[in-house]
Amino acid sequence: MKIAIMGIRGIPANYGGFETFAEQLATRLVARGHEVTVYGRSHYVTLPEREYRGVQLVVLPTIRHKYLDTVVHTFLCVLHGWRRPYEVILFCNAANALAAGLARLLGKKVAINVNGLEWKRKKWNWLGRTYYRLSEWLVTKLPHAVVTDAEVIRAYYRQRYGLETRMIAYGADVERRADPEGIRAFGVEPERYILYVSRLEPENNAHLVIEAFEKVETEMKLLIVGDAPYARAYVQRLKRTRDPRILFAGFVYGENYRRLQQNAYCYVHATEVGGTHPALVEAMGFGNCVLVLDTPENREVAGDVGLYYRTAGELRELLQEVLAHPERVARLRQRAMERARAHYDWERITDQYEALFFELLGRPWLGRARSEPSVVKAKEACS
Repeated sequence: MKIAIMGIRGIPANYGGFETFAEQLATRLVARGHEVTVYGRSHYVTLPEREYRGVQLVVLPTIRHKYLDTVVHTFLCVLHGWRRPYEVILFCNAANALAAGLARLLGKKVAINVNGLEWKRKKWNWLGRTYYRLSEWLVTKLPHAVVTDAEVIRAYYRQRYGLETRMIAYGADVERRADPEGIRAFGVEPERYILYVSRLEPENNAHLVIEAFEKVETEMKLLIVGDAPYARAYVQRLKRTRDPRILFAGFVYGENYRRLQQNAYCYVHATEVGGTHPALVEAMGFGNCVLVLDTPENREVAGDVGLYYRTAGELRELLQEVLAHPERVARLRQRAMERARAHYDWERITDQYEALFFELLGRPWLGRARSEPSVVKAKEACS
């Protein structure tokens, strides 16, 4: 099968959840014998090569502007891919509904992963929120299939639009491994820091986490991983903290990100808008005790392994409690890994996307083993 993924910044991942998702899905589909192309933006893709782990990369320009970056680039991707033999195109982000409609008009089978309810984000002005509202409605009309990554978002589309979407969760690797040398460059020691990961935008509540931590009695550090290219004033406000225990690492990806997740004492999740948040799923998979802002989407992910709070005061109390009870932290770490393994396995998620793509083409999905022709042929050659 020939598949294209559009609507992201590019792979290997160096920005956010959609990019990590595209990297994980694309490389796994290639391993199963499919031809996959991922489109990226020229100011994000840093690899000089145009292939990554078997995935073909197409890098195109865009207009670097908060409101135009994604939409302009995705339209250019569709025009570029028009005469290419893609059988299925997967779009990421509801903002790309119009581009998905154009791809369908040009004869492609189209699916779109809408993520969460973007119009709720505080970073958008009235124009941005209006566009996302319109795109949300267009999502229900233009693509062949709509994917949501949380039951809460799936229920929203069903109740508001009468649309039955395909619920396919985000994934996580499940492993915890100590690596003291690998994290010291960030100014921290294993089990001696609290980790927060997110784009530094107001609805992700880094300010709330900082406010809570400043009042916690501990010698541990708070390591904040993330940044935001279009929220400089907010980021500068965060960095004005006078607490020397609070460290800012900026964007971190790949093995360094994995090391920071696997060696934290606990993880704080404070995002209030969206569907399934990748960093929370990953924190569970990497064996973290997770302290989670109490929203329906976050409860869906963390279930009974999360410790929930609503305010900075409640978070401060939770932090003080987990710092005083490491034996409870150890139990919750193990349970978090078990939950991630049961609900957020990347191979199972790849199964679901692969089955969806076959369905769009009117062909049966024969299961993982039979849909990996390169693997099957290799085994036959050895027998």
